Amino acid sequence: MAVKIVRQANKIALLGAPTSAAAMSLGHEGAPFALRSAGLADRLRSIGYEVSDLGDDPLQLYRPDEESPRARNLSRVLASLEALKPRVEQAVKSGALPLILSGDCSIALATVAGLRRYFRHVSMIYVDRDADLNTPATTPSGCVDGMVISHILGRGAAEMVRFWGEPPLVREPDLALFGVARLDPPEEEVLARGLLRRYLAADVQRMGPVAAAEAAIERVHGNSHEFVLHFDVDVIADFQATNYPGMDGLGLDEVRAALEVFAKQPHLAAIEVCAYNPAKDTDGSGARLVVDLLAGILEKRLEFLKATGTAEPAPAEKASAAATVATIPEAASDGESAPAAIAPGEAWSSDALAAESESPEAAPETQDEPTAKSPAESDDAHSE
Repeated sequence: MAVKIVRQANKIALLGAPTSAAAMSLGHEGAPFALRSAGLADRLRSIGYEVSDLGDDPLQLYRPDEESPRARNLSRVLASLEALKPRVEQAVKSGALPLILSGDCSIALATVAGLRRYFRHVSMIYVDRDADLNTPATTPSGCVDGMVISHILGRGAAEMVRFWGEPPLVREPDLALFGVARLDPPEEEVLARGLLRRYLAADVQRMGPVAAAEAAIERVHGNSHEFVLHFDVDVIADFQATNYPGMDGLGLDEVRAALEVFAKQPHLAAIEVCAYNPAKDTDGSGARLVVDLLAGILEKRLEFLKATGTAEPAPAEKASAAATVATIPEAASDGESAPAAIAPGEAWSSDALAAESESPEAAPETQDEPTAKSPAESDDAHSE
């Protein structure tokens, strides 16, 4: 039986994924509790959101793992993914925007997999100081958190790639790195020979955060595909309440400006907040900064969607009390494809989506993106 998801722009579902399993030290697992304690839910309610707190997944802690030096703690990482995925599905089905508070970036696999239950195509904007493009073959540390993008793209540890039965979770043309300021040599090689969309911190500053964010949305098809906004707090220059802070890169105002652009998009389907470490935030100032930042961008989102008329259910939905899930007639649930035109607030799904052939629009853009171009040159060519 297929269902129709009617997204409610004024609803947010908070989900906690307290895990440090993919990191190289303890601390990240405390992020969901600390951000809630800093008043996140109350702030969101004060600006007009209806907030449902769906609680936390089981705790998954980092442990030294010398038996698997190339991909440490995989069993715990996978346990965190298996716990989060059905809860993302639950949040999406409720019509709310999932706001996932986590420690590790690896939970991005569960977020995308949960969305893929209801959306055929999912894009991703990955706002992070690191590219997370290592694999077990290239990693200098065995830190699985440094392999997230590789796993999403279907490369890396087999156990992680198999988490989604039909990799990749996100196609390379539908994913953009944003704000990257640290690259390991093997990651530089991947970027040099591939077509992965990337807006390095220097590119964002050269273009301006608003123009760079708008270009990134367009290039990953965020105007037509639902997309995940991944936000690793270490992208903020000199933010100390994280495991690996950095002095260079994007300033707080630049990060805020870019996040506001991403948050305003009607096709935004989930937000992830990762890498805040309360153990490195003894006075709570880091938590307050993150809460202020999230509340600010989400307030802008609600204002924009109301102004453009996309924050209210369509007239047909208003008549059905505030139902967020409607059954599709049998004729549409017996294996037929989804309707051709779907509004940003809606999704059509069945429990077994048929595989889609790639359309010319979805194919990698190789004609106008020769690999010899630098990342900045490639992005410039498509932002004019």
